[in-house]
Amino acid sequence: MATHVFETDCQCVECKGSGLYVGLAERDGAAVVCYKCKGTGKAHIKIEWEDFEGRRELPGVARVVANNPGVVVGQDDATGLALTDFGGQSYEDWKAGKPFPPGSEMRKYVCPAWWYQTANYDLKPHWHECICGGSFYSCKHFDEMAECWARWDRERPSLAPQTKSEAA
Repeated sequence: MATHVFETDCQCVECKGSGLYVGLAERDGAAVVCYKCKGTGKAHIKIEWEDFEGRRELPGVARVVANNPGVVVGQDDATGLALTDFGGQSYEDWKAGKPFPPGSEMRKYVCPAWWYQTANYDLKPHWHECICGGSFYSCKHFDEMAECWARWDRERPSLAPQTKSEAA
């Protein structure tokens, strides 16, 4: 596998090449020496990379979740918590290029608005009942998120998991 290196000097991004910084605290013609370039006005960048020869295996992975909105994901044999409790799909299916199946969201732990805020903002529901005072679990409906997921499935049937009778 070939390794490549590219190096060059460029204009400092912080001070735009001036070597000086003028922020909120510098007034009336005052400036400070740029902390990033130490007043030189330039930055040295070095990029190293290896040729891409295909996606590599990641040992120890059994399950892949499409997104993590901020929940610790793992299993706990003592409590019976399984990786499948967090949705997702098997690593083998992911490696094979299969799309995440409908219903593979982290439905046990987050509501549709929380999930889709990071998974795909365009799909995030903007229901008037969703009133969060700073965090999703402060929503008065958070303990009823199964009902929110049921509504999500009714409003977006193409993204809803199929029941056994529908799949037959």
